[in-house]
Parts: sequence; C-alpha cells; structure tokens
Amino acid sequence: MPNDPTLVKCLIWDLDNTLWQGTIAEQDEVVLSDAVRAAIIGLDERGILQSVASRNDFDHAWSRLEKLGVAEYFVAPRIGWSAKSGMVRQIADELAFAPKAIAFIDDMPAERAEVSHHLPEVRCYPAERAAELTGLPEFTPKVVTADGRRRRQMYQAAARREDARAEFAGPDEDFLRTLGIVLRIARATDEEITRVEELTLRTSQMNATGVHYSDAALRSLLADESHEVLVVTLDDKFGGYGAVGVLLIEKFEPVWNVKLLATSCRVVFSGAGSVLLRWLADAAAGAGVHLVADFRKTDRNRMAEVAYSFAGFRVEDCGCQAAIPPAPEAGVERLHLTPVAQEAPVTMTVHAVDLRDAAAEGIVWGLAQGDDRGIDGADS
Repeated sequence: MPNDPTLVKCLIWDLDNTLWQGTIAEQDEVVLSDAVRAAIIGLDERGILQSVASRNDFDHAWSRLEKLGVAEYFVAPRIGWSAKSGMVRQIADELAFAPKAIAFIDDMPAERAEVSHHLPEVRCYPAERAAELTGLPEFTPKVVTADGRRRRQMYQAAARREDARAEFAGPDEDFLRTLGIVLRIARATDEEITRVEELTLRTSQMNATGVHYSDAALRSLLADESHEVLVVTLDDKFGGYGAVGVLLIEKFEPVWNVKLLATSCRVVFSGAGSVLLRWLADAAAGAGVHLVADFRKTDRNRMAEVAYSFAGFRVEDCGCQAAIPPAPEAGVERLHLTPVAQEAPVTMTVHAVDLRDAAAEGIVWGLAQGDDRGIDGADS
C-alpha cells in the first residue's frame, strides 16, 4: 500500500463478509455491525464518497442495502459478475477521480491482489480493518467544509441531472432553461474562507493562474476595502452544487485587476463560467472601468485560457495597466478588456453583489430579473 498520505476521495466496499457479515447468495439474512455502520456514516460526514464493487445480483444486493438502511450512502455502485478491478475503474471514471484517490476494501486477498495488479495506485484494505478507517490519516481531512459534508448529496443530484439530460430530446440550451438555475455571487465571509481556499486547491482546469491562496492570505483580504473576495454558488431544481467558483479582484480607480478566477469543472456544461465573466464585464462597464485579468498558463488550465479568450480578453497595451503593481508570480500574463454592457443570460438567473457599492442591495440579472429575492437567501 503506498505511503503517500493523499486523501482518499472515494472508498469502494465489497459486500459479502466485508460491509456485512454473511453471503446473501447463501443466507436469508446478513448482519451489518455497529462498527461498520459507524464507519459508513463517519466517512460520509467527512465528505468521502462511498461506492460498491460486488459480485452479486444487483437487485438482490441493492434491496439488502436498502433493508439495512445504508443504500443512500453509496454512489455509482457496480454490482455484477465482472472483475473487481474493472468495477473499480468504472467507478473512478464515473466520479472523475484518479486511481490514487480511490480506496478498496474486501475480505478476499485474491480480490485485493487483482485490483492492486491492474490499478496499483488504488489503496486496498482487508475487511477486518473496516472499523479502523475513520482513524487513518488518509481518511481524515484537516478541515471538513459545509460542501464537504454535502458532497454525496451533490453527486447524487448530479446523477439525476445527467439522467434527465440524457432523456431530454431538445437542444442543450432548452434543457438548461428547464433546470431553474440560480447563480449566486456573494462576498465571502469568515465562515466561507475555508471553502474558497479548498476551491483554489481542487480546481486546476478552470484556475486562471494555478495559484493557491492560503486561508490566512484570503482572510487578510476580507478587511481590505480595495479587494473583493467573491464566492460563487450554483443551484437548480435537482439540488445545490455548493461553492463552484471564486473571484479575487483588486480595484483601482481606472481598472479592476482580476487576480484569481477559479471555477469548478462540475459546472462547465451549465455555462456558469461564461456567465460569470459576462456579469463581471457588465459590472465593470457600469462602473466605467477596464478589466485586467492575471493569467498564467499551466499544463491543466487550457479551459480557463479559452474562457478568457471567448470573453474578449487579450494581451494588449493600455494605459490603465500602469495602476497595477507587477504580478508577484513569474510567468503571469495580463489580459485586458475594455468592457461593454452585456446581454442578460437566458439559461439562468444571477443574484449578485453590486461591485460599485458594498452597501447596496444585490442585483438580479437574467431570467428572473423581475424576481425580488436577494442574494441573502443564497445556499452557501
């Protein structure tokens, strides 16, 4: 088993004589021990996803999980008669996790060996260690955020959303209109800073600089009137996505410098990143300032580069940039935009702060501009 302390993002359980005591093909009843039940609940509360890889009949096994009262804790289950390594790989692919973020627990040494042979980065545990898992460092995140505690529910909502998308016969834009999407952009609070820091760590494909801002650095900026630390959340009729974006802006008289833009790849299909940039351009146009975005190319953030390009940001000279100090990180490009008023989105409603006045009420932009709900009701 690797010594790498990388946190486990998903634990995959075998069922017979692992999650429960007994074999459902041979016994009328199986037993879920209190220790294993506590481990399932404890891992879920830490934001660690759990799944199942079991050689059994699906309906029989799943009905037993329901009878034991734990079926709701498992996402992307694989129950059938194929090799366990294939099941584990399918689960990892469905959840978009690298093998090193996966753990597998099984009572059979041969099954663990088969998984280890085909997926050497997956950490494998014998069934007798089930009760110990919550005490191991790889299953113990330093901080559990509100989004972390709701991670399973968010993945389950995502699965229902994807099922609905697969069944929808019309264009993607028409499907998005049916979701009742609400994008909320709010000033971060002390309680939300940990969520913001987590986003800068977890988001690589849509992180415009690849820079990680520490908890302490972000907190210091909350009290700085020249900076805006904004957290972005997204909800639709299937449930909340949690925090999906962060914007860090330093405001100068002629220009707003976007020092950090990071959005989750979970919301790419919704177009939230594009809408976020359009909202920012519209706000800057209303304030009569230019925008300059910091961008540093990494081997992972091509999507962020394309998003800025589609929004009209370019490497170009403008006198407004003289107001901005040099970037502290090497390799940072400054992308400039002279903003103009933007058309409101047609697939979602935006509830946002007014960047021109910290004391002003939030604005509503998009589908429900006539709606009088404020951003105070954001699901954060």
